[in-house]
Amino acid sequence: MGIKRVVVIVLDSVGCGDAPDAADYGDLGANTLGHISYAVGGLALPNMGRMGLGNLTDIKGVPQDRNSAGAFGRMTEVSAGKDTTTGHWELGGVILDKPFPVYPDGFPPDLMEAFEQMIGRATLGNYPASGTEIIKELGEEHVRTGSPIIYTSADSVFQVAAHEEIIPVAELYRICRIARDLLTGEKAVGRVIARPFIGTTGSFIRTENRKDFSLEPPAETILDVLKAAGKQVMGVGKIEDIFAHRGLTQSNHTGNNMEGVDAILDFLHQEDDGLIFANLVDFDSLYGHRNNPRGYAVALEAFDRRLPEICERLRADEILFITADHGNDPTTPGTDHTRERVPLLVSGRLVRSANDVGTCSSFSDLAATIADLFDISWAGAGSSFGSKLLW
Repeated sequence: MGIKRVVVIVLDSVGCGDAPDAADYGDLGANTLGHISYAVGGLALPNMGRMGLGNLTDIKGVPQDRNSAGAFGRMTEVSAGKDTTTGHWELGGVILDKPFPVYPDGFPPDLMEAFEQMIGRATLGNYPASGTEIIKELGEEHVRTGSPIIYTSADSVFQVAAHEEIIPVAELYRICRIARDLLTGEKAVGRVIARPFIGTTGSFIRTENRKDFSLEPPAETILDVLKAAGKQVMGVGKIEDIFAHRGLTQSNHTGNNMEGVDAILDFLHQEDDGLIFANLVDFDSLYGHRNNPRGYAVALEAFDRRLPEICERLRADEILFITADHGNDPTTPGTDHTRERVPLLVSGRLVRSANDVGTCSSFSDLAATIADLFDISWAGAGSSFGSKLLW
């Protein structure tokens, strides 16, 4: 179709209303964007609004605009689960029919005994918890004993928290690699996550040295296919971790949203054809999981203010997709992800305006569409909506 480069920006957890199977996940009625907008008295998102965001769900402050500057729609997740890895893999064209295992009662004793023996340390915790709360609860004991803090959540994660002055970051990463090697087969959690922190008792804070150790996708993703075709595949944020460093030619592991936008702009300066795939994590990690609609709203508005910088940098033969990987409605009682449909906003000089592409039946439709735009054969999941996009 003559497209030279595609930019995909995943606004981590920015869902736009409960999915058809939300009740199966305890998420009936969840609506991250809609509920935040009413909780804060309205959102100022004029740039995403012009792209058609207000057409996707009821967002206070973002009216419907059927004369959108580009295409708009929604996507529905098919894979079992509602975590980051599952969502991104499906965006990349891989659908999972079985969710990753979760451990609502902590990890089994035999696993923990083997883990402690291999790392040469006792551990603390081993129960589901908020990452910020568990370092408040166990941080002082960790500093005193040198034992890493182990915790999980409703997601399929094995998280290891440690103070950077007690367990240096490199050692924490080594410990996490040991956990990754142990968590296989039926115990193969989606991600092992290093969660370093600093500070003193009463004022511990997590640092941006987080690192995810993910499973490899079980099949080829659109990243693999594009790389094999000689395209540049540039990851921003935790994309490299989510895809286990596979299918990428360049990466910039940014630590927050604004660094992520800067990295996208830097990659857009390059002349290479291919894919820029970015994850902006703050919406989820700082605000969704902490039930903070106000902070979430501020982060959404900050991204929206910078969106014109990205759009203005696009060449005539480039297309921008804005989407998400799941929801995380901060107005709900829990702190878990929510099973939601996600936005689909598409911009570029070749993209037809006032263009409602409808609701895609799978996130993987994005992967099929990207292959279609590059005129590359695609044998993975999904159906292309590329013919609906361009003039």
